[in-house]
Amino acid sequence: MNLQNDLLLRALRGEEVSRPPVWMMRQAGRYLPDYIKLRNKYDFFTRVETPELACEITLQPVDQVGVDAAIIFSDILVIPQAMGMTVLMEEGKGPSLPDVIKNKADIDALITDEVEERLGYVMGALSLTKKELNGRVPLIGFAGAPWTILCYMVEGKGSKTWDKAKQFCLTQPELAHALLQKITDVTIRYLIAQTKAGADTVQVFDSWAGCLSPADFNLYALPYLLQISDAVSKYAPVILFPKGSWYALPDLAKSSAAGIGIDWTVSPEMARKMTNNGITLQGNFDPSHLLAPIPQIKKEVKAMIDAFGTKNYIANLGHGIMPHIPVDHARAFVDAVKEYGS
Repeated sequence: MNLQNDLLLRALRGEEVSRPPVWMMRQAGRYLPDYIKLRNKYDFFTRVETPELACEITLQPVDQVGVDAAIIFSDILVIPQAMGMTVLMEEGKGPSLPDVIKNKADIDALITDEVEERLGYVMGALSLTKKELNGRVPLIGFAGAPWTILCYMVEGKGSKTWDKAKQFCLTQPELAHALLQKITDVTIRYLIAQTKAGADTVQVFDSWAGCLSPADFNLYALPYLLQISDAVSKYAPVILFPKGSWYALPDLAKSSAAGIGIDWTVSPEMARKMTNNGITLQGNFDPSHLLAPIPQIKKEVKAMIDAFGTKNYIANLGHGIMPHIPVDHARAFVDAVKEYGS
């Protein structure tokens, strides 16, 4: 199917574009009134596991905010779930995994086969969304990175410091690498299945990479990100987003990934320099700046694009959009990108 708007894919290929493509992490979700209506009606995993609901939620920001890409509504914790772990999601509280990974027996008990079948509802949502989009914009699939998934599997809930996850890695390094490899193998098969079900590109979210030192990142995060990128990029372009790990930009720029997501802790100029201007960068608007008055948002977006340049660039936030962002402010962010250079 020919895409009417293929800006995102052209940017990932490094082609010349009149303006950068724009989408927002967590664009399908909690800041949209129509999403909140569905949230009040169905629990989280019902929304994720029902292809029709996931499709409806995925399309909302395309229809209502005008983004240049749809990202499938799902969650990074479907992987631990598919591997046999219990994942609970309470509104306003975040995820919890009551039975954490502590030893070799726990790792051995994880399920690694038939992941595509166990996560068939994601493929169903992708196929349905692809059909409903009817070529309007590209569709993005995603997964959590192995380090971030290990954090949840070992810690059992969100954390500011991830000290249990780090302790596990420091005191049982062989087990840590065995677990990271298992997660990596499953994630590769999951992402390839997503590309076959309709994802035009995939993003790997390493949300907690920023809590690692550069040396620890090179041990516990980078090798597994590279494995995923090498395997999956044969099927579709891969965007790697290790939040907070700006120091890894030179290594990531040499990878098989088509794009790297960056947050607001690194300037566009520095990111370009560190990547030798050789890879597409995505980001890096601070989501809290969407609370600024609309004229200021538009001014800051223009300055951001001026700094990155239009080539090899995808306009995005440096992390997910927050629940209390007014919809017209999100729309102003998208409009400012679309108006660039016109």
